[in-house]
Amino acid sequence: MKRIASVINVTPEGIEEYERLHADVWPGVLERLRQSNVTNYSIYRWGELLFSYMEYVGDDFDGDMAAMADDPVTKEWWAVCEPLQRPVEDRAEGEWWKEIPEIFHLD
Repeated sequence: MKRIASVINVTPEGIEEYERLHADVWPGVLERLRQSNVTNYSIYRWGELLFSYMEYVGDDFDGDMAAMADDPVTKEWWAVCEPLQRPVEDRAEGEWWKEIPEIFHLD
């Protein structure tokens, strides 16, 4: 299992819409996440900062993420959500959400 945490900003004017969308995530998006072996997925907001945590339980992370990126419903969802987001400045090239390192874990 791979634990993944990441951050991105939400626009101040987009907070309400972002939270409304995530209070009722489209069923096709949820199904694609499950098919891509994503579990225990949460997004938190602190001010304008969004923090996400998910667990990947598959054995082909790159393939599963590519399948998610190719999914028409997920593409549509991202097209709705992305204008509400602002990537953090120090993200790696090619990242939208900045993956952050785990420094402690207790099972």
